[in-house]
Amino acid sequence: MKYYSTNKQAPLATLEEAVVKGLASDKGLYMPERIKSLPRAFFDTIENLSFQEIAYTVADAFFGEDVEADNLKQIVYDTLSFDTPAVKVKENIYSLELFHGPTLAFKDVGARFMARLLGYFIEKEKNKQLVNVLVATSGDTGSAVANGFLGVEGIRVFVLYPKGKVSPIQECQFTTLGKNIIALEVDGTFDDCQALVKAAFMDADLNAKHLLTSANSINVARFLPQAFYYFYAYAQVKKAAAGKDLVVCVPSGNFGNITAGLFGKRMGLPVTRFIAANNSNDIFFQYLQSGEYNPRPSVATLANAMDVGDPSNFVRILDLYNNDFNAIKRDISAARYSDEEIAATVKRCYRDTGYLLEPHGACGYQALEDNLQANEVGVFLETAHPAKFLETVEHIIGEKIEIPGKLQEFMKGTKQSIELPKDFADFKDFLMKV
Repeated sequence: MKYYSTNKQAPLATLEEAVVKGLASDKGLYMPERIKSLPRAFFDTIENLSFQEIAYTVADAFFGEDVEADNLKQIVYDTLSFDTPAVKVKENIYSLELFHGPTLAFKDVGARFMARLLGYFIEKEKNKQLVNVLVATSGDTGSAVANGFLGVEGIRVFVLYPKGKVSPIQECQFTTLGKNIIALEVDGTFDDCQALVKAAFMDADLNAKHLLTSANSINVARFLPQAFYYFYAYAQVKKAAAGKDLVVCVPSGNFGNITAGLFGKRMGLPVTRFIAANNSNDIFFQYLQSGEYNPRPSVATLANAMDVGDPSNFVRILDLYNNDFNAIKRDISAARYSDEEIAATVKRCYRDTGYLLEPHGACGYQALEDNLQANEVGVFLETAHPAKFLETVEHIIGEKIEIPGKLQEFMKGTKQSIELPKDFADFKDFLMKV
């Protein structure tokens, strides 16, 4: 399958080229030229399939033309060595727990898949040039990518993160690894980090010296695999709440996650509608009110992974819907919540149901409470384990929470990071000297 750029000015790319390049030469994001519909029979019996079986069927529709079946199956099964259960929180509302992977965050799925797919291409081509992965993070992306690529031969990872704007536990997960993982502590915001990564891809000098790619959700191998767990969520809810229309609420920052869900819907996944849950960085919420897209500098919130003022994947949504504003509104609504509202939701849900939310999932849960109709069942994405926001969550509920053993191990490591200003000239100079 070929991949085209959302800007329509770059040559078509193979899957391998799209994954290795990350960003098209015209600064657009890659999109598959076709989105295959899955047969009705698949959905009729989907509840009888395992997560891995479901995911392989979806992966084959995306990647089956470019990756041998046995290799693709191994990539999928190795990626999904953990579950993503749909847990009932209250009547008609389920939490899709995406925090059971190695770094306890939803991005483990996309990061692990991309690491394995890129490793497959490197091995296949016997590429002797080191592949340099650049990734900007507001928290969980950095840890998931760093751990997904840790020790992968032929790949070096640079994680750019905003100084003082990720939780201490999140920071430990990508600054203590060493080996082929280099953490860059940028004196700025996530948007500044993302701008540095995009600028690096467009710089002729850097591209002449290094083979660069991205592991942010701008990379097709990072965001497309996130469609897997939407299909699995449907399979689980089909068993538990048969006959009701499915609504999926996605805490949304850079919009890669919800875009993967929209791809699933286009493939035939029976989701009635999506809700994009925003924090105070409510760019998409405002877009749906006015039809005008007005990016602005991000502001820091309790739900830090959603602190994005110019979501990269918004262009993919526009492309998917042929810039049809009314069509977008038919499939997606939005909600927004302040820090005070997020905290109140975490506290109330824990008190009333015993279920402990993290700040991002709290936005999703509250949006379902506010928007779910009588004939609908809602699934919100609990994108990370609450312990990754330890001080915040403990302060809200007034109790100590247990830190999972996986996180405790990360916290024992020694921080290794390099401080950089947010100016591209300094970042370029650093990479040129590496």
